[in-house]
Amino acid sequence: MRQKSSDLRLLYAAIILNVRSGKATSRTTLSRAVGISASTMGLYVDEMISTGHLSESGLEHGNMGRPKRRLMVLGTPGWFAGLEFNADRIQITGVDFAGQKLLPEQIQLPAQPTAADLQYLIRSSLATYRDKQDLPLLGIGVGAPGLVNSEKGICLRYSFVEGWENIPLRDTLLDRFGVAVTVENNLRAIALAERWFGGHREVTDYVIVGPRSGFAIASVQRGRLIHGAHHAVGEIGLWPWPLAGDNSPREMHRVLSAPMTYRRLAGLPETAPVPADLHTALASLVHDQSTQWGDVAIDFARVLGCVQLMLDPELCILHGPLTALGDRFCHAIMDATYNVAPALKDVRLKLVRSELGDDAGALGAASLAMENWMPRL
Repeated sequence: MRQKSSDLRLLYAAIILNVRSGKATSRTTLSRAVGISASTMGLYVDEMISTGHLSESGLEHGNMGRPKRRLMVLGTPGWFAGLEFNADRIQITGVDFAGQKLLPEQIQLPAQPTAADLQYLIRSSLATYRDKQDLPLLGIGVGAPGLVNSEKGICLRYSFVEGWENIPLRDTLLDRFGVAVTVENNLRAIALAERWFGGHREVTDYVIVGPRSGFAIASVQRGRLIHGAHHAVGEIGLWPWPLAGDNSPREMHRVLSAPMTYRRLAGLPETAPVPADLHTALASLVHDQSTQWGDVAIDFARVLGCVQLMLDPELCILHGPLTALGDRFCHAIMDATYNVAPALKDVRLKLVRSELGDDAGALGAASLAMENWMPRL
């Protein structure tokens, strides 16, 4: 059983991840999942039970053979913080070591915050939330909007906050809190929230559709987040609009963002103010029969039809305020795709609303920290 400490850390992390996710529920299934003998796995499991990371209780009865003891991850070793932000607010939540959700909190940002304002509020919000918890903080995950270099933990660019360029957020938070910090694009963080807490956890090829203050997607293929060579996979809001091209300098996120979609559906001018509670305002339009519905559905169908043909996901999951428009909105888009791209009759777009709430980005960020946990030996 003698191994390098780095190998042991990876092994222990893999054991916890497999038991926490439900992929392994016994010593036998765990040995198969990790790829080591059952007898050797038993030694590691005993060690992790003694350290308080795992418990073994109850009976799991199979169809054949002897009953097996069931393994479970304990929540008591600590918790993981998750924070997600945009230009308007910060969402913060956490999960304990077993993956159970903690209560979320939201912090409203001042109008037109600067990069310095935002960094200060991120640090102070995390510190305040940490001080309310009884268990030790084990890691921090951050879901950041815009372009993010997740390998280096640097926020490269976000157009809606002045000066938000090349922000070394991982190192800043590591210095402040002294625990492992992972920074990821916020929609990719939401993709992890769907994997752990969403209604389609069995799906391994899916796309997160995020019309919020801007417009972007996140892609998961065979269970892996896709980033791209320049960390820009999913930044389709930067596509020129309209797709046919008319020498217009507008980008797509200016047309298909949640605020602009609300204005279009409500028949308001492009510069009209948007209600503070956009979700409720959009919900009031669910049964509207105006022609704007068809126009908006066709525009979304053009874009998501292209996404479907490029990435061929099993499922597209809608997040953000537009989920308030109900299943009718998703069905209208799916119906419109057949007129936009007849080929989609063979490669069908399936668009559903997420079952997760506004804290999905923070929850996904906490999941990111949880997935990246490594023990200290």
